Amino acid sequence: MTGTQTAGRRYGGRDAAQRQQERRTRLIQAGLDLFGTVGYASTSVKQVCSHAGLTERYFYESFRDREDLLAGVYNELITTISAETAQAAAAAAPDVDAQLRAGLEVFIRTLAGDARMARLVLIEVVGASPRLEVRRREVLHEFAAMVAAVVGPLPGPEASSSRLTMTAMSLVGGVNELLVDWTLGHQNATVEELIDLCYTLFIAAYRAISDQP
Repeated sequence: MTGTQTAGRRYGGRDAAQRQQERRTRLIQAGLDLFGTVGYASTSVKQVCSHAGLTERYFYESFRDREDLLAGVYNELITTISAETAQAAAAAAPDVDAQLRAGLEVFIRTLAGDARMARLVLIEVVGASPRLEVRRREVLHEFAAMVAAVVGPLPGPEASSSRLTMTAMSLVGGVNELLVDWTLGHQNATVEELIDLCYTLFIAAYRAISDQP
């Protein structure tokens, strides 16, 4: 047994599972770099492996195909964005206005701060496959549920719950499409202007449905 190999097939102090996870992380990073710049349709498995410094054998160790990698990158990004958005809202002052503002600010700044992330999350996954389209719709509903949870139960009849759900989905969809347009260069606005506009829309909608009998 050499100095770099120890009992349990450890190399450099890492076991097989740790090494596989490191390779997967490198592939995820390569996927973000390439899908988020040249695009999903223009990126091959071979290019991903070359970018990650790995052979194709190791690609198929972690992913079934290119679509599976795109799904893996997308889900990791969404997990991070969702957690950071929820944490920001929870850490804000205990009122709806402050929590909506804090959540929106983190969500928009996170995407606007990384062009690769914005392109992959907002553009590259759209229509990439039936599986990813289902997941993308789930994510929109998850963020809408987050908005509804911040706003909380509305006073009034039971129908207000449905009204809140539809309003939250409308707002999330609107923010998503605005950011797509901005990412594509069709909106000449600063990040601060995007945040202010979205916050204004959220607060106006919240006050409108709160006053609804």
